[in-house]
Amino acid sequence: MSNHWDPIDTLHLGYDRVLAIYLVETADGLALVDSGPATTLPAVEAALAARGVALGDVRHLLLTHIHLDHAGAAGTIVRRHPHIQVHVSEIGAPHVIDPSRLERSARQIYLDEFDTLWGELVPVPEGNVHLLGDRVLGLECFPAPGHAKHHVALLGPDGTMYSGDATGIRIQPARHIVPGSPPPDIDIEGWQRTVDEVERHSPDRLAISHFGVKTDVADHLRRLRERIDLFTERVGAGMPVEEFIVHDRAELRAGGSDDADLYERAGSLTATHAGLTRYWVKRREREAAEAAAPGTTAAATPAAGSA
Repeated sequence: MSNHWDPIDTLHLGYDRVLAIYLVETADGLALVDSGPATTLPAVEAALAARGVALGDVRHLLLTHIHLDHAGAAGTIVRRHPHIQVHVSEIGAPHVIDPSRLERSARQIYLDEFDTLWGELVPVPEGNVHLLGDRVLGLECFPAPGHAKHHVALLGPDGTMYSGDATGIRIQPARHIVPGSPPPDIDIEGWQRTVDEVERHSPDRLAISHFGVKTDVADHLRRLRERIDLFTERVGAGMPVEEFIVHDRAELRAGGSDDADLYERAGSLTATHAGLTRYWVKRREREAAEAAAPGTTAAATPAAGSA
């Protein structure tokens, strides 16, 4: 088997270097970090076979979060292989057991494209679902909110951190980072604290979902902080979505990459603008309420980039 931190390319919609999951050797057999959506299962099974592994050899699914590109196939996998156990955050677990609300919300967004993008959402039996704590199967685990409130990060004993979307979008081999921020629950202050926590754990490498393994951890985290602040400031200043996209694409090209299409498929800039717009609406409502409350001041609210 190849290095266990090598990404498994799910070839979502036929595109390489857009969405990765990872095969991990744990204290209780093989696990997949994230499942991908159901539409990618044939590619996942082919990639596993190339490593001499069948999907039925996997004993566990470790979900970084429950967005459909990361967890959509979990129920389908368990239906085919009922021995597989699914580990997910306490916040995400109800939506894995009953994905109907998640599906209704996603169908409103993706409309006729839902089935092509994600395929079938199947409930995971409650008996197969386990809540993630501080450790799981020999890996450290900690909450990693910001991109999503149900996000976690996992650190293997070899120093590989499986960080999902918590450390941004960076399509291998480019250096350009996009802090993908889709609605509804972007938390910028929480995201900066998550970056602090990743840094505190001192991983040797970051295995990110979109896309690949990065060993320049300190530099990546420094630039991620800058990009989170920059994106937040641009939207907070009222930059229109069209201009927001133009700026990012110019920065991508300036960094020597022409993979704009892959970046967009990994994380829509329109959705990121919408998520940050919602963040600012909620933040300003909170600041107004705090300012109006007796004995409080607006100064109590932290700046967008503070941790």
